Amino acid sequence: MVKGIGSGPRLIEGRIEVLDINDNTPQFSSPILTLSIPENTHIGALFSIPMATDRDSGTNGVAEYSLSTGPDADQLFSLQVAVDTDEKLPQLVVMGNLDREKKDSYDLNIRVVDGGKPPRASSALLRVTVTDQNDNAPKFERSHYEAELPESSPQGHSVLQVRANDADTGTNGEIDYSLHQASETVQRLLRIDRSTGIIYVKNTVDREEDNFLKFFVVAKDRGPNSKSSKVLVTINVKDQNDNAPAIEIRGIGLVTHQDGVANISEDMPIGTPVALVQVSDRDEGENAVVTCVVAGDVPFQLRLASESSNDSKKKYFLRTTTLLDYEHLREYFVEIVAVDSGNPALSSTNSLKVQVTDVNDNTPVFSPTVLEVDFPEGNQPGDKVLGVVATDADSGTNAELVYSIIESSANRLFEIDANTGDIRVKNLLDREETERYEFRVAAADKGVPIKTGTSTVVINVLDRNDNDPKFMLSGYSFSVIENMAPLNPVGVVTVTDNDKGENARVRLYVEPDNGKFVIQNGTGTILSSISFDREKESTYTFRLKAVDAGDPPRSSYVGVTINVLDENDNAPYVTKPANSSYTYLSPVTPPNTRVEMVEAEDLDSGPNAELDYKITGGNPYGLFHILPSTGEITLAQEFTSKHNGLHRLVVRVSDKGKPPRHTIALVHVFVNDTKSNVSLIEALVGHSLYTPLDRDIAGDPNYALAHQSNILYGSLAGIAGVILVIVAVMVIRHRLQKDTKSGYQAGKKESKDLYAPKQGPKNGKGKKSKKGSPDLGRHYRSNSPLPSIQLQPQSPSASKKHQAVQDLPATNTFVGTGDNNSTGSDQYSDYSYKANPPKYSSKQSKLHSKCRINTLFMLEEEEEEEEEEDEEEEEEGAVMSCFSLNSQLLTFITKNPRLLYFMFGGR
Repeated sequence: MVKGIGSGPRLIEGRIEVLDINDNTPQFSSPILTLSIPENTHIGALFSIPMATDRDSGTNGVAEYSLSTGPDADQLFSLQVAVDTDEKLPQLVVMGNLDREKKDSYDLNIRVVDGGKPPRASSALLRVTVTDQNDNAPKFERSHYEAELPESSPQGHSVLQVRANDADTGTNGEIDYSLHQASETVQRLLRIDRSTGIIYVKNTVDREEDNFLKFFVVAKDRGPNSKSSKVLVTINVKDQNDNAPAIEIRGIGLVTHQDGVANISEDMPIGTPVALVQVSDRDEGENAVVTCVVAGDVPFQLRLASESSNDSKKKYFLRTTTLLDYEHLREYFVEIVAVDSGNPALSSTNSLKVQVTDVNDNTPVFSPTVLEVDFPEGNQPGDKVLGVVATDADSGTNAELVYSIIESSANRLFEIDANTGDIRVKNLLDREETERYEFRVAAADKGVPIKTGTSTVVINVLDRNDNDPKFMLSGYSFSVIENMAPLNPVGVVTVTDNDKGENARVRLYVEPDNGKFVIQNGTGTILSSISFDREKESTYTFRLKAVDAGDPPRSSYVGVTINVLDENDNAPYVTKPANSSYTYLSPVTPPNTRVEMVEAEDLDSGPNAELDYKITGGNPYGLFHILPSTGEITLAQEFTSKHNGLHRLVVRVSDKGKPPRHTIALVHVFVNDTKSNVSLIEALVGHSLYTPLDRDIAGDPNYALAHQSNILYGSLAGIAGVILVIVAVMVIRHRLQKDTKSGYQAGKKESKDLYAPKQGPKNGKGKKSKKGSPDLGRHYRSNSPLPSIQLQPQSPSASKKHQAVQDLPATNTFVGTGDNNSTGSDQYSDYSYKANPPKYSSKQSKLHSKCRINTLFMLEEEEEEEEEEDEEEEEEGAVMSCFSLNSQLLTFITKNPRLLYFMFGGR
């Protein structure tokens, strides 16, 4: 290159040779190699196998092939390798006979190895397929084909399929079928499918014409040098029930037939033959077995004429089974039905008309045998009631009828038209008199002998509203007890209506309807809307109206009187004398002298108003006697000196009711030589009114003395109360608060007697007796629904011994019920005011009350000083209460100074 600088560059060519190494494995073109070899190939035939390739070269290229076979191909194939130039060509050598029908493919394993070191190798599956050759003829599955073809099968019906098999494949195994040696009948009736071998019906097959078909079928393949075979086919045409039985009717015996009608007399005996019936069927077997019967309910029956008849052809006699009756049925349509035994069964019918000739043997008949009709009352004579109709099954004169009424009693009221059967009424009918008529009618024919039929006629007379409602009584009077609760029955009325149905449905009304009474429809019960009080109203009168539901309605009236019976709900009340009055008697009054007359009245009546008089208190010496029946008080014995003074008789007036009621009356009798000091007597009487009833005031001189002392002490206590009232006000309020809690409350029972002050000593010495007396206040509290007195905050405590006696009016009358009860005429009042005017004014009464209260408390203070020390606290409370009352008394006296004169007995 240096030397050539001056002359330019040169091109030098060289070659590099790449030496091969064995780095590639020989490979077949596919892991599965296929090779086709025809069956029956000659032994030794060679078939080329696709070569393997190796990318290496030289000794590293393909060196050798080897073949592995299974046991089934060991004797059939071998490997031969041919060398062409440098290439090795593998060839398969056929070593045995190949039969595709036995085995059509073989799987071999071919292996290739190169010449490298170390060598490389690979394998491929060589699949040898044996191809077919037409070396087998078609072969039928059966040697003989038989089939049954029902007749009357439609076109296109498949009869059977012949089938042949060819062991070859492809066109060598494809088969064509065709009829061979087939008769004209077979070719007319059948065809075969070339490809499937199915034989079809080409035209309708009739067993009655062709019952058996016989022919051959050929099977031929389509390969070159085609091969064929044939088979015998027989077809039995099976009977189908496609023919109905045939029925033929012929005349026979004495029964004449004309134009399909048989005439027979009704008097023919049972079993008479009417016709000969012949039955046949073209089918065979069960399809030809025929059953023949007479349809419907007719008096005819089939019986075999001969036992030797075959099943497909039989003869019967049509006979009568009962006596025929012209009047019952004059003609019959006898329908004969023949049925075969096919499935489905076929049948056919034929009929015969049988006419029955008449014989006169029937009685006229009514329909129905009992005729019932409704006919309204109040009719007009000659009105049609109903028409009867009878029928006669005979004909001619034997069916002409005459009608009549059999009962003579019915002929008086009804008549019948002999020709038409119309029944008419002769007279006016009244349902209330006779509601139902029943009689018989007859229908006689004109035959010889005459035959008669009867029927019963029932005529129901319908009601019309021609009767008024009627009460059972012309007037009603009821008695009820007063005070009966409202809505209780007071009586029951009964109303009837001779009509019927709606015309007899009656409603009742009270007139005038003032709300006091109502009546229940249906029962007729009268109820009261009020509570009765005989003393206010003892009799009620009204009338009841009864209206029926007819059109137009009818009505009637009745008077009702309600008498209220007395109940002992009123206590007697005293009219004379007044409680505040008195009677003066001289000490020398002789016995049996009339002292006073107690008069009383009772608003009740009867035994409830019968009175009984009795002295129940104030007569300890038996000085006075009262006549129980009249109330007259007389002197029973002479007076003595100790009897002088005021006597108070407690008279109990009781009625004779159950339970009885009573009233207490006070009768004052003043016994003294003179009665000059009237004011004193009146003061004593006033004091008596507030003295308990159980304390006898019987001329006790201490009673008058105590009365005067009480007046004096009461006055002094009143003056002292005025002085102390301001000082005691706070103490009183405090005490009243406690007393309110412990005092009397309405409806509760007190622990101590509120109105029972202690009696004074009879001799004026010593302490008072501890024995208490019953008082009016307690008497009222035990029997009145309201308390006799309510203690107000200004009143003394109800729990203290010293209690105020209840104020009573001067004319008070004490009333009660029974032996232990005491109520006023107003049951919710503690006392009642009667008709007698009070002797004192209301102010004087109050004054007496205040003086009496003051006097009582003053006496109580003197007496309590001698009591035990443990009673002092109770006395203090009573004194404080007295101060309050005295202050009120002082105020009253200040406003009424003239009363001071009265208080001190006119002095």
